[in-house]
Amino acid sequence: MQEANFTNAQRAEVLVQAMPNIQHYTGSIVVVKYGGNAMVNESLKQQVMEDIVLLSLIGVRVVLVHGGGPEITDTMKRMGKESVFVDGLRVTDRETVDIVQMVLAGRINKSLVNLLEVKGGRAIGLSGMDDRLIVARQKDEKLGYVGTVTRVNVRPVVDLLEKGYIPVVSTLGCDEQGNIYNINGDTAAAAVAGALGARRLILMTDIDGILRDPSDPQSLIPVLTVAQARQLQGEGVISGGMIPKVECCISAIDSGVKKVIILDGRVPHALLMELLTDQGAGTMIQS
Repeated sequence: MQEANFTNAQRAEVLVQAMPNIQHYTGSIVVVKYGGNAMVNESLKQQVMEDIVLLSLIGVRVVLVHGGGPEITDTMKRMGKESVFVDGLRVTDRETVDIVQMVLAGRINKSLVNLLEVKGGRAIGLSGMDDRLIVARQKDEKLGYVGTVTRVNVRPVVDLLEKGYIPVVSTLGCDEQGNIYNINGDTAAAAVAGALGARRLILMTDIDGILRDPSDPQSLIPVLTVAQARQLQGEGVISGGMIPKVECCISAIDSGVKKVIILDGRVPHALLMELLTDQGAGTMIQS
């Protein structure tokens, strides 16, 4: 429905219908992993930032964790460097990790902070290196500076939340020797959400969610328990690139996150639909 078609009474009714959900989430921490088509589509990006600012204004403590794979690949290409992937992870030599740092902690992080501010929010950007927010070690020697998370220091994030800011976290990590690592966005978001004890972790992506039949969007599975997700993995229903995403969901739940949603970020205002209405846009995994 176009905005012009809404009467004041209809707007008021929408707010009344959303009130139980608002009460449910006010004061709660929600971690949003932002990436995929929702990030590269400018119109959707504007809507996602509007959703986050609105949630913040009604008292939801949103932490935005972002990746930036397409932008990293594009920057590397323009610099004459080829992207190489092994098992879906970018091989990251010393030159590549410098590019990743420049793109993630620089251009993308600050552009998201700026956009949130333009939309009326208060945001501050962080990387996993700030106050050793994400401590990591090398995941596999053949991948170079690709890290696996060993510890999360939530203090800088909590400090910002308590002061009313939206923390915007880029997925870089570091070790005690000062090495910088490229961290998978879903992995980093799950670790941050678990350490914060978040009520929700939302993985925004460019797929419908978990499908029983990958060729049939109508076969979307709206809700799964961890046990059911494991069973679907064994049956081969969850396969390919969805396996590591679901593993991140399960890891977050094992760390204390109540529910994790794989959200279709191509749906306009999907975040508000998921949190403030009874209609979601993806698959929810819970214990």
